[in-house]
Amino acid sequence: MTTRKKPTHNPPETGYDSMLSSVVGLLEEARRAYSRAVNTIMTATYWEVGRRIIEFEQRGKRRAEYGASLLKRLSADLTMRFGKGFSERNLEQMRLFYLGWPISQTVSAKSDNQISQTVSAQFEGQIIQMSSGQFSLSETTARFPLYWSHYVRLISVKNPDARAFYEAEDLRCGWNLQQLDRQISTLFYERTALSRNKAAMLQKGDKPRSEDAATAEDEIKDPFVLEFLGLKDEYSESDLEEALILHLEHFLLELGSDFTFVGRQRRLRIGDSWYRVDLVFFHRRLRCLVLIDLKLDKFTHADAGQMHMYLNYAREHWTHESENPPVGLILCAEKDHALARYALEGLPNKVMAAEYKTVLPDEKALVAEIDKTRKLLEERKRLAGGG
Repeated sequence: MTTRKKPTHNPPETGYDSMLSSVVGLLEEARRAYSRAVNTIMTATYWEVGRRIIEFEQRGKRRAEYGASLLKRLSADLTMRFGKGFSERNLEQMRLFYLGWPISQTVSAKSDNQISQTVSAQFEGQIIQMSSGQFSLSETTARFPLYWSHYVRLISVKNPDARAFYEAEDLRCGWNLQQLDRQISTLFYERTALSRNKAAMLQKGDKPRSEDAATAEDEIKDPFVLEFLGLKDEYSESDLEEALILHLEHFLLELGSDFTFVGRQRRLRIGDSWYRVDLVFFHRRLRCLVLIDLKLDKFTHADAGQMHMYLNYAREHWTHESENPPVGLILCAEKDHALARYALEGLPNKVMAAEYKTVLPDEKALVAEIDKTRKLLEERKRLAGGG
């Protein structure tokens, strides 16, 4: 007796693409709303932290050396309780934020901007109770509609008139961080002031560029947001990249007991920009950190420069006194060409560089492993897709 298969019912194709598009749009907007809400609370909170630092300093008749020791002590205590996000530099930015944006003088306080009204309505009547007092979210958030990362960038603008101009234009045009950074870096304020046709300049500043586009996922994974929420930042831009990094991690650990895993997608901040190192190991025999960066496209000199920047940062911030200088490994996993290159130029002498070369895995072996793994992963993906 043969059993008849039940027919499978697929969703009707008519109108499916339209429905899918509407669901995608809904989820994207929900993510953006979540990001905006978190950023609003974060910005208001950091302004309040800055206010309390200033008021404490003024009670102690602040001197420069006292202020530095205060931030150092506060940073240590807050980091112990809440983790990342409370370095001395970050606390100083909160302090400068309060000084640069007195509530009565903020651009958004003088504006009837719809964003501020919406945000205010979301948090109407909410009060955060704190041990040293309380502050109203509805009063503070309504005055700071921009993202915290935007205020961090604006803090670096020393001219108060220029800063107010960029804040107003950011609010008017809805710039993302890349656009704001580009306008400041290219002296948009000064160029507009010198221009005979200021209206045309301002209209030109409205236009975004394709490379400025940010997804809702990018906004949620903003390093400032991750730090504020106490979340980890372990993700990759593609499944292939993540799979290669994970395989590389296992491959190096299987080479012997010399490599000790430290972290994946380790974040570092240089100035107001964030970067990520794909893998960080500690090599027990060499007594040094090994920073590994994976590239899915062609190797360029910019990659080498970026790795040396990572090494300089790691030497200053991640290396202990008893350890040797860190070494970098750049792996290129381009489809038709693989490459592995150690960054050894920063070592104190050629003897140490030669020793590193002898102890570290052979570059050809790394290239072969990356090339083999990439082909295997791509084949697996092809078979899974049925094509």
